[in-house]
Amino acid sequence: MKQVFDVIIVGGGPIGIACGLEAKKKKLRYLIIEKGPIVNSLFNYPVNMQFFSSSEKLEIDEIPFISKEAKPKRNEALEYYRRIVTSNKLNIQLFEKVNSVVKEGELFKIESEKATYESKNVIISTGFYDLPNTLNVPGEELRKVSHYYKDPHFYASQKLAVIGASNSAVDAALECWRKGADVTMIIRGPEVGQRVKYWVRPDIINRIEEGSIKAYFNTTVSEIRQKEIVLNTPNGEERIENDFVLALTGYMPNFEFLKSMGIHLSDDEKKLPDYDPETMETNVPGLYLAGVICGGMETHKWFIENSRVHAKVIMDHMVRERAVPAE
Repeated sequence: MKQVFDVIIVGGGPIGIACGLEAKKKKLRYLIIEKGPIVNSLFNYPVNMQFFSSSEKLEIDEIPFISKEAKPKRNEALEYYRRIVTSNKLNIQLFEKVNSVVKEGELFKIESEKATYESKNVIISTGFYDLPNTLNVPGEELRKVSHYYKDPHFYASQKLAVIGASNSAVDAALECWRKGADVTMIIRGPEVGQRVKYWVRPDIINRIEEGSIKAYFNTTVSEIRQKEIVLNTPNGEERIENDFVLALTGYMPNFEFLKSMGIHLSDDEKKLPDYDPETMETNVPGLYLAGVICGGMETHKWFIENSRVHAKVIMDHMVRERAVPAE
C-alpha cells in the first residue's frame, strides 16, 4: 500500500527545515522535497556574502548558531543548516524538483521529477531566488550577462557593469572593484538603495564619490552589445565599453507554480498570495505557505528571522484541524 504523508514540505531552505523539525516533533509522517542541495538558495549566494541579520536571528528551533562574527557569512550558514538536517536525521529528498501539486479529493498529489507522492497537507516554502527580474532589453540573452553573482575573481581586469542598487548589487560592485575590475554601476533611482546594509552603504558612496567606482544615477539600460552597453541617462543616450554585465535587479517567486495549485493572487503589482496570517493556510484547504513566498513581489518584507515562526504556527493548526499524528 502506498504511503500517504501527513505533510509534504516543498523547499528545503531554512524555513522548510524548520517545518520539518516541527513535523518530527508532532510525530507526523512528513517529507521535505528540495530541488537542489540543502538550503539551495543560500548555496547559490555569493561566496563571500555576509548576512544582514545576526546569527541568533538566523537560528531555528532554538538551536544555537555560533559564528566568528556577529553577522555570519554564507559558509557558516551552510554548515549550520546542514548539521541541523543531518543530526536530526530529517526526512529530506534532495535534487528533486516538484513539478505539480494537485488536490484530488482529500489528498494532494505531488508530482516530482523522480516520483509521485500523496499527502494530506502541503507546505510551500520555495522562497523567491529562482526567477530574476529581467531587464527585457535587446542583448540580455548574451553570455556576458548574468542575473546571479558568485565570485569576484571571475571579473578581475574586466569592464563590469553592475545594474541595481540593492545589497547584492553593492556587494558585487565593491568586491569586484577590490579584485581589480573596472566597475560601473547603473542605478535607476537617484541614490544607492536605502536598505543597503548600514556598514556597507557608506563604503559604496565613498567609492563612487572618489571616482573608484563609476555610477550613473536615474539611468536605465536600453541595449546590451558584445563590447558595449547603451544607456538612457538624464543627459540622453550614452554608450560605454563593457565586457560583462551583472543585472542584479532582484528576484520573484514562481507565481505560475502558486496559481497552478489554485492559490489566489492579488490583482495588483504586489501579487500577494491569499492566506490566513493566523494559520498560514491558503484559500486551498490543507495547502500552506511559509517563509518569504508569503510576500509576493514584496520580497524585502520577509526574512528568516521573522518567518521562522511560520513552522510552529502551521504545525499547530495542522494537528489541531487537519492532520492525524502518525502512530
